[in-house]
Amino acid sequence: MNRYLLIETSLRAHDPKGADAIVQRAEKDYGEKSLVLYGMDRGMTLQLAGDYQQSNAVLERAEEELDRLYTRRIRTETLAFLTNDTALPYEGEPFEQVLINVLKALNYTRLGQWQEALVEARRIDHRLNVLSDRTKEKNAYRDDGFARYLSGILYESTGDVNNAFIAYRNAYEIFESTSAWSRMTVPSQLRVDLLRTAEALHFTQDLALYQQAFTETKWETSQALQSLAQVVVISYNGRAPRKEDQFLDLPISLDALQLVLLNRGASQSNQPSQRAADSVLYGLNGHVVRVALPRLVPQKTQVPIDTVSLIPENGARVTVKTELAQNVTALAEKALSERMAGITVKALARAATKFALAEGTTREAEKAAGKDAGPLVGLLVGLMTKGLAVASEEADKRSWQTLPDEIHLARVWVPAGRYQVQSQPAEAYDPLRPETMKTLSLRPGETTVLIQRVMP
Repeated sequence: MNRYLLIETSLRAHDPKGADAIVQRAEKDYGEKSLVLYGMDRGMTLQLAGDYQQSNAVLERAEEELDRLYTRRIRTETLAFLTNDTALPYEGEPFEQVLINVLKALNYTRLGQWQEALVEARRIDHRLNVLSDRTKEKNAYRDDGFARYLSGILYESTGDVNNAFIAYRNAYEIFESTSAWSRMTVPSQLRVDLLRTAEALHFTQDLALYQQAFTETKWETSQALQSLAQVVVISYNGRAPRKEDQFLDLPISLDALQLVLLNRGASQSNQPSQRAADSVLYGLNGHVVRVALPRLVPQKTQVPIDTVSLIPENGARVTVKTELAQNVTALAEKALSERMAGITVKALARAATKFALAEGTTREAEKAAGKDAGPLVGLLVGLMTKGLAVASEEADKRSWQTLPDEIHLARVWVPAGRYQVQSQPAEAYDPLRPETMKTLSLRPGETTVLIQRVMP
């Protein structure tokens, strides 16, 4: 969609308010079937623009719409079956639904409303527990390491070390069990967090096990960090993958097979002009069934690591590097692969039904026109009905595209005081990035969350 290109241009120019204005102006274009998607996109751009309260209001409405969508109208399902899945309300992938609560929790931390952030942590826990109970496939997306990890950070930052340890332990186990398809390892900081909280709770057996597993990990006790201030960096890197149509043209006669081979050899374009030409061509032939399936197009970030420096008024700067905490592209690929069999079966059934209806309409028109005019009328009606069947075939390409490709995280404890924050992607200079310096005033025991977007 053109709006996503405009949003990307604004974000690359470090103009999140401009990006948010683009989403806001496009509200009517999203339509009633994409209210949740509008809330997702707008919630992200508002967060990046620093309007955390409005971001949460929009995300809350999206969450309420999700609850309403659990009871879906049969009429809508029927319309989607006869046209395409874009006629269905967009509910988001399970990982996208979890990220709604993640963004809300982060917004609350920026507003200093930590108890409200903990409410979102509990909502994350409930949503993931329901998902785990509902998902039978062991290797499927049924839990979320990053969401669990963030919950642990929220619990520990508010003094609930016991729940923090449980969340960290869950996150560690999820990162380990999903590493094959998530293409990421356990964040090294999480190992430190497990050791620190196990020691603080006097869980000697757990501490011994983790010390044995993490022999090269250096860490400090909670007591040693008690008088320091904590800074948590959340970095959204790159662009989420997009979806495009992948057409399968299925011939049901020999001459149709030759036509399909010639046509697909001449052009593989998904442009509207080519699709219109296909509709006419296949409508005239009358023996080609088109099936549209979604295909994911990754847009991988070129920034694997970010460096964040905290520069005190007096003393040496403290530099920390972020690390990968969530591979959004891998989650999108997993979600689509898990649903692809069902999408394909449904698309084939829909295409066959549309073809049968068009064939029936054509024959009825031929009979009604009589022997002399029948062939011509049948040709014209077939062109319209079968051409429309081809033209209306489209995959559901909706997704939360204002998400990043990856989410990176860093934690650092520093002495209380005033700091300037300087962020720069490692080994990647961005000429569009302004050298703006944020100023932080940190108190002992305080936690501050910083959110940044790194493009491309």
